[in-house]
Formats: sequence, C-alpha cells, structure tokens
Amino acid sequence: MSQAQEFEKVLSGSDTSVAAFDEHKSAVRRIQHFLHSTPAAVPLIVLVLAIIVFGLTIGGRFFSSYTLTLILQQIAIVGILGAAQTLVILTAGIDLSIGVIMVISAVIMGNCALSYGLPSVLAVAIGLAAGAACGLLNGVLVAYMKLPPFIVTLGTWNIVMATNFIYSANETIRDTDVDVQAPLLHLFALSFKVGTAVLTAGVIAMVALVLLLWYVLNHTAWGRHVYAVGDDQEAAKLSGIQTKKVLMTVYTLAGLIAAFAAWVSIGRNGSISPSAAVTDYNLQAITATVIGGISLFGGRGSILGTLFGAMIVGVVSMGLNMLGADPQWKVLLTGVLIIGAVAVDQWIRKVSA
Repeated sequence: MSQAQEFEKVLSGSDTSVAAFDEHKSAVRRIQHFLHSTPAAVPLIVLVLAIIVFGLTIGGRFFSSYTLTLILQQIAIVGILGAAQTLVILTAGIDLSIGVIMVISAVIMGNCALSYGLPSVLAVAIGLAAGAACGLLNGVLVAYMKLPPFIVTLGTWNIVMATNFIYSANETIRDTDVDVQAPLLHLFALSFKVGTAVLTAGVIAMVALVLLLWYVLNHTAWGRHVYAVGDDQEAAKLSGIQTKKVLMTVYTLAGLIAAFAAWVSIGRNGSISPSAAVTDYNLQAITATVIGGISLFGGRGSILGTLFGAMIVGVVSMGLNMLGADPQWKVLLTGVLIIGAVAVDQWIRKVSA
C-alpha cells in the first residue's frame, strides 16, 4: 500500500504539459494563407496598382470622376455576365453560351414590345423567361445527362446563335423606335449625378446584383452547397446535398442573369442588334471571372473578385486608350493577367494541399 502511495507521489510531481508542434510560418507562407482565406484580395490589389500606375502615367485626367464613372459604365454588361459565369465556374463548370443567351433575350424583348405590340413589362418578362429556359436546358444536359459543361454549352452556343439569326432575320431594332414604343427597355440608360460623378442605372444594377449574389453565396445554405459541389461533387452528394438540383438552379440562374444583362445592354446600346451575337461577350465574362480569382477548378473564389476583375480590364482599356497606345497592348496585357491569375490560384491552392 505504501509503495502505491509512493508511486502516486511520483506521478503528481511529473510534468503535465501537453506536447505542441508549432509551425513557424514565414512571411511568404502567411501571405499565402491570407490570400487563400481572402480570395478577392488579389484582384483588389491588382486593381489598386493598375489605377495608381495609370494615374501616375496619365496624370489628374485619369482620376477625374468622369473617367472613373465611364469605366464603370463600360463594364456594366460584362460585370453582370461575369456574375452569371462565376456561379457556373464555382461548380467546376463553364458556360460558353451566356453571351448569345443575352443577345437572343434582348431580341425577344424588342420583338415582343415592338413587333407584337405587347406591353413592355410583359416583353421584358418573356425575355427573362427565355434566358432562364436556355439556362435550364444547359442545366438538364449537365446535371441529368452527365454531359461535360464545355461540350454542352459549346453546342447550345451554336444552337442559340443560329436561332437568334433565324428568328430575327438579322434585323436591327432602332434606338428611336424603342424610345417611342417601349421606353421601359431603356430603363437602365437613366443617369443621375452623385457629386460630380455621373452614374447610370445599369451600373447600380451591376453593383446591386453582385452584392446580392455575394450575400447568397456566403450566408445561405444554397450558397454553401454551390461551393461544396464545385469543390468535390461526389463528397457533396455523400453529405446529403442534392447536387443535381444545385447544378440545375445554377445554370438556370445564370441564364436568367444573362437575360437581365440583355435588358441592361438595351439601355447601354440603345438599339437591339442580333449581330451582337458575334461579339466576344463570352470571352470577356470568362476573362473578368478568371482575373477576379475564381478558380477554374471550382469551389473557390469570391464574386466580389469578379467585379474587381471586370474593373481591372476596364481600367487597363481606358488607361491605354488615354495614352494612345495600340489596342493590341490591351489584348497582350489581358493575356498576361489571365495566365498570372491562374498561376496565383495554383500557388494559393498549395496551402490546402
């Protein structure tokens, strides 16, 4: 009994501290972790640097409220399409048909209001429904037919573009006709002053949409499911997430947002031209998304980054125009930014590896 008591005395005097393995993080490692946890930081930093560089090169003209608000007006359509593209890419997919969905939705709105004499509100509703229907088709083929998103949307891009030209007979609806018969279609052309800055309703719509989607993606169950599906679809399915429904809603919502971009584009451009389908809206939206730090592998990124990405392209374009540079420099710098964004994404992803 005395031996046991002596043994207990030895134990009571032993060291009770718990072993800990503290990893010493270098400055580079800490930056890597910060960027991993704050995906919108990289495009924001690039945006600020671009503004500073062009501001120092061009001078006070570049920092004028007119120039900065003009940049926002020019990126409004691409920013909205980029938001739609972001939803799809977050699920590890891609939508090559977003641009032509926007164009055909605008054509449908215009024809319903002017050619068929329907009320403007109904014409807009039909156009939005048409865009959502195109997105729903993509969603069905991707979620239920298990077809690759790239191939599906490449196919629907061709189908929708051909349908656009056949349906419209490639006839442009003039700006003046829209003003007289369906002024509601020009709603997002309305402008107002904030101090010396002039903002359009289209710019406000873009910012409001991005903020709404940011809230939905970060503070709702559906938003968390979108990220989970993009990160690992099989694991998401095993955890009880209805992955097919998530994909369906993502592609349908992307189509609806593209149709909303159509309404904004009518206000921005004035006329409604079916030939706008050949414009590289798809490429511009993907560019804004990738430069904005949305991982092409899915499951990582912030939609705020997409807005910053669109602004980066707008700042570079405006800056080079004001410097009188060859337009090909814009193409070159955009390519560098895309490759740089993907390289940074791969570097940041090593944190979780």
